[in-house]
Amino acid sequence: MSFENPTRDEIKKILENAGNIAVVGLSDKTDRTSFMVAQAMQSRGYRIIPVNPAAEGKQILGENCYASLKDIPEPVDIVNVFRRSEYCADVAREAAEIKANVLWLQLGIVNDEAAAIAEESGMRVIMDRCIKVEEAVTQPDRSGKR
Repeated sequence: MSFENPTRDEIKKILENAGNIAVVGLSDKTDRTSFMVAQAMQSRGYRIIPVNPAAEGKQILGENCYASLKDIPEPVDIVNVFRRSEYCADVAREAAEIKANVLWLQLGIVNDEAAAIAEESGMRVIMDRCIKVEEAVTQPDRSGKR
């Protein structure tokens, strides 16, 4: 059986119910895609939690950066991943450990093992989709709501 992303309506519900989004691989460099996407999501009212061991202890987008998902001291709704696909299974295991609700692999990232790990742990999985694009399409009236 091949993987299928949730429908647009399901993605809309996922985003409506999301608050904390841990962004794995969030760069502190403002010209990087991860930074631009996270900044856009933050401006739309989502709480962004940076995860990047190289930037641990720094502030990115005004939020404390953590070395790993396990270091985050609060619940995480979505784990949004900006890492190469070969690292995604490990990220999925950590996301399962912290009981995240959704594993979201950004545009261009697909990993069937990560998807299986996440699904076995009860997470919803989205792969090869940009969270910023999906949010803009499904949540056109969200700004100012949070």
